[in-house]
Amino acid sequence: MLELGTTPSAPAAADMIVDGTDATFMQDVIEASQTVPVIVDFWAPWCGPCKTLGPAIEAAVTAAGGRVKLVKIDVDANPGYAGQLRVQSIPTVFAFHQGQPVDGFQGALPPSEIQAFVDKIAAMGPEADNGLADAIEAAEQMLTDGEAADAAETFAAILQEDPANAAAYAGLVRSYLALDDVDQAEAVLNGAPAEISTDALLEAAHAQVTLAREAQNAGPLAELAASVDANPDDHQARFDLAVAQHAGGDAETAVATLLELFRRDREWNDGAARAQLFKIFDALAANDPIVLNGRRKLSSLIFA
Repeated sequence: MLELGTTPSAPAAADMIVDGTDATFMQDVIEASQTVPVIVDFWAPWCGPCKTLGPAIEAAVTAAGGRVKLVKIDVDANPGYAGQLRVQSIPTVFAFHQGQPVDGFQGALPPSEIQAFVDKIAAMGPEADNGLADAIEAAEQMLTDGEAADAAETFAAILQEDPANAAAYAGLVRSYLALDDVDQAEAVLNGAPAEISTDALLEAAHAQVTLAREAQNAGPLAELAASVDANPDDHQARFDLAVAQHAGGDAETAVATLLELFRRDREWNDGAARAQLFKIFDALAANDPIVLNGRRKLSSLIFA
């Protein structure tokens, strides 16, 4: 299992953009810049160009992923350090590194120049922490290699550090499914925070759990195939055959079986064939050839 926590996590986005004051300047700027570069935006509520610069520089700082901090100071309410730094017009931006001003500019710049400035200042600090991303990649490889138990431990450890990591939740669900523990997979899915419940990775995990539940009740593959051969109009047998095929790991054949059912009777059982197809599509990556080919063939049948 991969060990986590060997490097510090990147600071939360909310900590990277703060409203500063003269009282907190030493802490927010001078002391903080010893570990991460700090950009100070001197502005005022009545300043038109400030309203253009502010959102652009905030977006660039956020995109830097914790490698630079932004402190916004209203010069009307906090004239002290603005005076010491001889801020004569606003907006004025200073960058601090290791307690010293190292760069700056006045006025509202184009977004591309703001981005370039932030990138230059961020490059003075530590590299962004890719620890969790690397851990997720390692856990995914464990799953690919059949080491589902180790993958589950790693995904769980990632969630200890980042409880709203959709990729880790989805990976943990798939790990338990690989261990044939559908109940635990469903419990993990149900425990995901509400704010990530609509993430595409979690929606795919939901479809995977639903299909795994159906697989538990799948009938014998050979018997279902024989039933369809004996009576091609037995739509229930054909549908059950598709479920059994998917349960056996043959998603491509399951899709073909469902497409044939849809071709024969698209309205059977309230459109069950189409609904099951979408369930399989949702459980796979959007660019999976099975999905791309299946959607294309389904569209051809719908609009034939």
